Amino acid sequence: MKKAFRRNVWPWAVVAMAMLLVAGAYAQQGARLDYPQTRKVDHVDTYHGIAVPDPYRWLEDDNSPETAQWVAAENKVTFGYLEQIPYRAQLKARLEALFNYPKYGAPSRKGEFFFFSKNDGLQNQSVLYIQKGLTGTPEVLIDPNAWSADGTTRLVAFSLSKNGKYAVVGVSRAGSDWQEFGVMEVATKTMLPDKLEWVKVSGASWRGDGFYYSRYPAPEKGHELSSANENHQVYFHKVGTPQSADELVFQDPANPQRFHGVGTTEDERFAILEVSDRGKGKKGNAVFVRDLSKNETMFRPLIGTIGDDTFNVIDNVGDKLLVQTDRGAPNGKVVLIDPAQPEEANWKTVLPERAEPLQGAGTAGGKLFVSYLKDVATVAEVHALDGALENVVQLPGPGTAGGFGGEKDDTFVFYTFTSFSVPPTIYRYDIATKQSSVFRTPEIPGFDASAYETKQVFYNSKDGTRVPMFLVYRKGLKLDGTNPTLLYGYGGFNITTSPGFSALRIGLLEQGFVYASANLRGGGEYGEKWHEAGMKLNKQNVFDDFIAAAEWLIANKYTSAAKLAIQGGSNGGLLVGAVMNQRPELFKVAIAQVGVMDMLRFHKFTIGWNWIADYGSSDNPDQFKALYAYSPLHNIKAGVKYPATLITTADHDDRVVPAHSFKYAATLQEKAGRATPILVRIETKSGHGASSTTKQIETVADIDAFIFFNMGVTPAFAAK
Repeated sequence: MKKAFRRNVWPWAVVAMAMLLVAGAYAQQGARLDYPQTRKVDHVDTYHGIAVPDPYRWLEDDNSPETAQWVAAENKVTFGYLEQIPYRAQLKARLEALFNYPKYGAPSRKGEFFFFSKNDGLQNQSVLYIQKGLTGTPEVLIDPNAWSADGTTRLVAFSLSKNGKYAVVGVSRAGSDWQEFGVMEVATKTMLPDKLEWVKVSGASWRGDGFYYSRYPAPEKGHELSSANENHQVYFHKVGTPQSADELVFQDPANPQRFHGVGTTEDERFAILEVSDRGKGKKGNAVFVRDLSKNETMFRPLIGTIGDDTFNVIDNVGDKLLVQTDRGAPNGKVVLIDPAQPEEANWKTVLPERAEPLQGAGTAGGKLFVSYLKDVATVAEVHALDGALENVVQLPGPGTAGGFGGEKDDTFVFYTFTSFSVPPTIYRYDIATKQSSVFRTPEIPGFDASAYETKQVFYNSKDGTRVPMFLVYRKGLKLDGTNPTLLYGYGGFNITTSPGFSALRIGLLEQGFVYASANLRGGGEYGEKWHEAGMKLNKQNVFDDFIAAAEWLIANKYTSAAKLAIQGGSNGGLLVGAVMNQRPELFKVAIAQVGVMDMLRFHKFTIGWNWIADYGSSDNPDQFKALYAYSPLHNIKAGVKYPATLITTADHDDRVVPAHSFKYAATLQEKAGRATPILVRIETKSGHGASSTTKQIETVADIDAFIFFNMGVTPAFAAK
């Protein structure tokens, strides 16, 4: 028995020891990684009397051959490093197995037909199906996987005409925010010749046999990523006509950085024009209306001035409009406005503001469905159109619920519920009986939800503000300070970091990781005041909240600085860059994805000016001072030991352009101490998010492998 025991265990011990030796040897190669020699230029900008060098300005030109050579050289170093991780391929295979289960979207109805999306498991793009009735046989309506050999062409919009005869089909290629609209004849599944180009920040709102959409003038050829993105125009397209014949509905060349969009009410009686001016630091919008039943040709003001208050027209009730707003109500309310008498004194309150922030409102089946947040968990309610409460939807537990939309004649609606340990489950809500029933539950092979625990905790930030945070981990966790932990955050743009399931996250949880999701100021968790507490001159509060979350995890012995990784994307990438500058000793690993890293020039690229409403602008003296104080690019300290850092971006990210990550990576590689790796992973044919399932899994596998490797944590499957 003793010999048998030794024969079984000894090879595992050898493998484990070998992996530790390889990991230890390669981890020390942070000092020996041969980063590309990045050329520096003598470029200095002066902001309000302060000279700010920008030696890597040339990396902003994503079309130059020199930038392409730099990208290739950086990727060679990065992927060379990742390829040395002995369990990288096994980790990717495990993530593929976890992700390989059918994923459904909630159905929507138009007449006698239902439409829903489904991904069989590892399809690069979900397929759109049509089905007659709930018991009919599903048929493929649109399969985007057939659109490109590499699977990076996506279906990003699908909007049915009122009679269901036509549908607008929106396509994005290689992860770009630019879209191309086409028109499908639904009954025959035939794409018509209609082709609408240079669409961005746009819906498709039907009126009869045509629809409203928004676009920009065609950018200079070859400069689509760096296009000025100015003069957002609204057009009306009639089915069967060329784009050149589209009717220009609205533009405002005098204010080229405004967004304009036109929607229609369900009965197509009203056309609603929304205008925002975030480039001037205003976070609200104006609203104008046309009563199409009266053949009005001009938009009349409903809310005539753009300020910091937001207004969203939900639908009409006869000749009046239901509007969700935070005017005088930071947590949100619903009011009824008569377009003929739009003055605020004439508004009728349908749902008054309350302690919980109003997250969303919509109509279906002649009812008003609304969702509130109570400590980051959804509370869903059904009201009569006059505001009378009719039912509180009984959800399975604390989590996130969304959907509830539909047509006026619907007798039931669908919604989806998810939490950190509950995969997205589709429910059917019967309006008459007020009862929910499970419509479709995903089954994930090898995942046992009962093996994991989700816990919400509250901690105090630097200024004493109480901040919520969710923790997810395997049951039986020992609070001994040794657990590898990934702390995630966002904190901006009034976006709530909601409880949600990720099959790919299981790859960490099953290896003993604690996953922590901090609900930082700047988000929408507690209404507009919570958002404003993390905006502009208050942005440091967001970083303080994140740092305090890390300190709480360490103080309460969930983890230690040697076992703590941080991650964030976009605004969250900015978060990671800022906090690792301010507290580099607090984190072992940092994952900064598609981050806004140059806070002095972000508004110079594509639609970056749109973020001035949240960040402020370096053109303003006071805001410059705040931005310069935390800008990730400008606060890297020479010789400091930074966490092992993996920066990710993509060549088709035309939202947060790759230049942010390029300049940040070059500066960090130049200045940081050489004890830890500083790598940038630059994806091709992808954008601000992964453009396909394949690229999503590859990216997550590399991120997880980097975290494991630099924490000295060997996945259990790697020794088998």
